[in-house]
Amino acid sequence: MESKTYLKNERISPKKVRFLVPSIKKMKPTQALDYLFYSPHHSAKILYKAIHSALSNAKQSFKVSEDLIKFKSLSIEEGQKMKRYKPGGRGTPKPIVRRFAHIRIILEAERPAVQKKSSKVSLKKT
Repeated sequence: MESKTYLKNERISPKKVRFLVPSIKKMKPTQALDYLFYSPHHSAKILYKAIHSALSNAKQSFKVSEDLIKFKSLSIEEGQKMKRYKPGGRGTPKPIVRRFAHIRIILEAERPAVQKKSSKVSLKKT
């Protein structure tokens, strides 16, 4: 079972968000939220909201506790670029590029460990 969350056109450069991804991928989503909440980076706030939303969606659809959910995939993709120009020396245009990021999160639920019932062996006397 997996749950997909895709946030489009977040107003931050993908390079700034990708900085945090390697350390977060190794954690469980609940641990990642704790880590991001106290991180000083601006991208951590955006990633926190994205993971929180994905975790809420997964809990609702899987009907399992947060501890059994883990990351299957977490990727940051490049979105559109907003191109503007600012006048430079002698009227030449100087480009300004504002980048957007797409955040794709796929969560999967681990199956809870099922305990096997112990079967009683009856011994027959012969």
